[in-house]
Amino acid sequence: MNDPIENSEDYSRTEPLRLTVPDSCGGRRLDQILAELLPQHSRNRLQGWVKDGLVTVDSKIECEPKHKLMGGEKLLIAEPEDVCVLAEQPENIPLNIVFEDETLLVINKPSGLVVHPGSGNWSGTLLNALLHHLPANNEIPRAGIVHRLDKDTSGLLVVAKTLEAQTDLVRQLQARTVRRQYLALVAGTMKKDGGVDSPIGRHPVQRIKMAVVPENRGGKPALTWYRILEKFTYCTFLECSLETGRTHQIRVHMTSIGHPLVGDQIYAKPNPKLPEFARQALHATRLGLVHPLTGLKMQWEVPMPEDMRELLDTLRYG
Repeated sequence: MNDPIENSEDYSRTEPLRLTVPDSCGGRRLDQILAELLPQHSRNRLQGWVKDGLVTVDSKIECEPKHKLMGGEKLLIAEPEDVCVLAEQPENIPLNIVFEDETLLVINKPSGLVVHPGSGNWSGTLLNALLHHLPANNEIPRAGIVHRLDKDTSGLLVVAKTLEAQTDLVRQLQARTVRRQYLALVAGTMKKDGGVDSPIGRHPVQRIKMAVVPENRGGKPALTWYRILEKFTYCTFLECSLETGRTHQIRVHMTSIGHPLVGDQIYAKPNPKLPEFARQALHATRLGLVHPLTGLKMQWEVPMPEDMRELLDTLRYG
């Protein structure tokens, strides 16, 4: 079977580890500081990450392990996938269950919850919660996870409770018959509805990011539709629909047309005209699919979480 999440929005896998250099480390080498902050990894490994461009210092790629820091710098570390040994242990983490039967589990994921262990998040994830709620899912790849949401994206996510259901849902994703709508607040005032049909791949320089990349250079087809719901002075409230599910798809596509998501710490540049928001303003509000066992078309919808509602109310009413 193909990787169940290969063609889904695999946000959490590439979410970088964020660290701040302590002031007490001022004047020391980058590799020395990394070794102190990440004692679970050898200094040689950390030096390799720096040389491979996996470490940024204040948003700039730093390729010299001996580079000295002043203290207070912001570090982003993209841990390579081959060192992410998954911590698949059950944990009693509450789940907001929208629907459950013998085949499917649909949850409303809160922002802040990582879907799968990795990149410094080795516990407290959705996978750990699933293994507690559904011990039998330990026998299913990735505990039944079919697609992902970024740590800081809220909303609907479906989990398979049988291997047969997981296989069926993967095929539905590949056939583009799973319907996923998101609510997003983006920078700038947009004039009309539209779509972005641009391939997405790993950023050629900043490896913690994705980017619009030609298919002959590793990009995979990606298509996002968007519809204007409400306009504000400096931003626009959208409904986005995914035809494909690439890593960071909505974030990359909207950035590529000059409208990054409000609050996006990776793709959006600081803009004093935009409202402050602690995460990217993105919520998976609607999910539709064909039930793997009954063959019936099913759809679920959940409202925006409180933080996004308050954000919009501030824009509407001041």
